[in-house]
Amino acid sequence: MALAYMLKHRGFPGRLPGTDFQFTLRRANPKGATPIERRERHSDRKPADRRADAGFVAALWEQFGDQPFERGNLDAGRLSWLFGREVLPYDDPFDPANYEAMLILDPRAAAMAFPDAADWRQ
Repeated sequence: MALAYMLKHRGFPGRLPGTDFQFTLRRANPKGATPIERRERHSDRKPADRRADAGFVAALWEQFGDQPFERGNLDAGRLSWLFGREVLPYDDPFDPANYEAMLILDPRAAAMAFPDAADWRQ
């Protein structure tokens, strides 16, 4: 079985500093990419989980701004907490189980959900 291609986003943080909250993968899964699926964020989520979401959004903004980006080595679990709200599919049709799928950050939705995560005025 051939390994799946997975773009590695150089300069993107591997995890939230000082925590074990993962932002990127080291290598592609030989069985294929884990599908991205929308996860509901309930108001009783732990503060650490909310900080991880905010840190990931800030890293996406810093790396990509409002431009489309390839999923690549970005963690599917972390993307799933934002998918359908702050992170939107860019491809039509969108393949949630493809490392080459294109996504885009919605700065307006991200700024509303995470006002302190990044400098949204740029």
